[in-house]
Amino acid sequence: MALDGVILHQINRQLKSMLPAKINKIQQLSDCEFLFTLRSNHQNRRLLISAHSVYNRINLTQLSYTTLEIPNNFLMVLRKHIDGGIILSCEQEGLDRILKMQVETHNELGDRRSITLMIELMGKYANLILVDEDGKIIDALKRIPPFENSKRLILPQASFVPVEKQKEKSDPFQATQIDVQRSLVKQFSGFSPLLASEVEYRMQNKQDFGSILSEIKKSDQLYFTDIEEQTFFHVIPLTHLQKPAYAYPIMKGLDLLYHDQEEKVRIKQQAGDLFRLVKKELHKNRQKLPKLEETRKEALDCDQYRIYGDLLFSYQHQIRRVDQVQLPSFETGEPIRIPLDPKLDAKGNANKYYQKYHKHKRAQSIVEEQIALCEKEIRYFERIELQLSQATIEDAEEIRSELAALGYLPQKKQQIRRRKKASVPHFDTYVCEDGTIYVGKNNLQNEYLTWTLAHKEDYWLHAKDLHGAHVVIKCETLSESLLRSAALLAAWYSKGRYSSSVPINYTKIRTLKRIKGAKNGLVALSSYQTIYIDPSKEAIQALNDAYLKQTH
Repeated sequence: MALDGVILHQINRQLKSMLPAKINKIQQLSDCEFLFTLRSNHQNRRLLISAHSVYNRINLTQLSYTTLEIPNNFLMVLRKHIDGGIILSCEQEGLDRILKMQVETHNELGDRRSITLMIELMGKYANLILVDEDGKIIDALKRIPPFENSKRLILPQASFVPVEKQKEKSDPFQATQIDVQRSLVKQFSGFSPLLASEVEYRMQNKQDFGSILSEIKKSDQLYFTDIEEQTFFHVIPLTHLQKPAYAYPIMKGLDLLYHDQEEKVRIKQQAGDLFRLVKKELHKNRQKLPKLEETRKEALDCDQYRIYGDLLFSYQHQIRRVDQVQLPSFETGEPIRIPLDPKLDAKGNANKYYQKYHKHKRAQSIVEEQIALCEKEIRYFERIELQLSQATIEDAEEIRSELAALGYLPQKKQQIRRRKKASVPHFDTYVCEDGTIYVGKNNLQNEYLTWTLAHKEDYWLHAKDLHGAHVVIKCETLSESLLRSAALLAAWYSKGRYSSSVPINYTKIRTLKRIKGAKNGLVALSSYQTIYIDPSKEAIQALNDAYLKQTH
């Protein structure tokens, strides 16, 4: 679900508390996400604004992000007009999902000017619009020409027309009475159907409307309730769902809620060619494998062609130019039907079958090699497909480097320079009380952790018979809690993420061996033990909160 006006009211209350704030830097994360680096109260803060049609939001963030290498035109406009400016105010339009951010800046001559950034977070109509002091639109993230909306033109130099207010709705924080016969969504601005259901449920349980609104107004938390695979949230616990709720500070809660989904969108935008390549290679090899197996089957049956040739040579003087002939088998005497080419005599047909026999005989070893290679390619790209589905942008860029080095993609100059420098790949580090856990989420990271970072007495974990991450434990003594934490990470970053009782093999590094001729990320285990673990999003989040140090 998206933000409603009441949640935005609470977010804006925290944003206003840090104003005024200077804009030190503006960066772009994706086609519709921008990251503002602000200086406020002697602190650096980062403000994320997303105009995505589903994940639109605004919040302070402490997470790390990868910015776009090639910014779009709107980012350049923002940098030109408000970079270095001071945010003086940020006001919500009633309880609509619209914020009006006032920025004081200077023009080329050094004269003060006031620029307004309109932040409209209205689902598929979400937009960012820059407006000058005369009410003219400087530019917008999403331009709207007249043929799309004749009443509200969003184009440079057009007069800015605010979103029409819903006059029939009143402010719930100032309400003196309510109509119990009417839906709260229709009575009050800022109310989503979810919040209305919660307030109505509480009122039915004898809680006063005013006390509910007071609780909302004081809240600085975001409460989550998970039902199956869907997460519901608001600034008060959603008791009408009758499921346990868990809470985070509102800004952190928004990061946790949206980061993973937005990261997938960003990765698909910035690494779409990788997804297409993997899909294409998998499709090609999966189509190729049955054909190779059919060729192998035919090659293994090549003895029949030799028998046909022998029979035709033996009875050549009795055979005329026909399209088929029946001759008795040398072994059983049973008749064997032999197709013939009527253009050739018996000897010519016999030679043709001998040639076919020798061709298929030679093909047996070649086809076996091709089948093994095809199966290896399928397993490799299935592994890459899993890694991309769980990757961050940094992980995806490392996968790009690997595919380029293997010749699946053209190499860029910066990739060649990067390889020469032999930079350390990214990987996650969890510093626990009794040891340190390292997690590799692609082949380059796995290779580095297993064969470079780890020592022979360190522990190594991997999901049994599943594609997944290499996990390394460095510790003096392997405790059960440390082992279970590492096994949880190995299960979560594997194909068994959404399974239960995922088997995780663990052993010491010294028992591992490289597989000759195999691509990066594959190892052979000479001995190991197995632990079973139930991966879950909540357990991983708790581990991240407690121990995640950084991504190298």
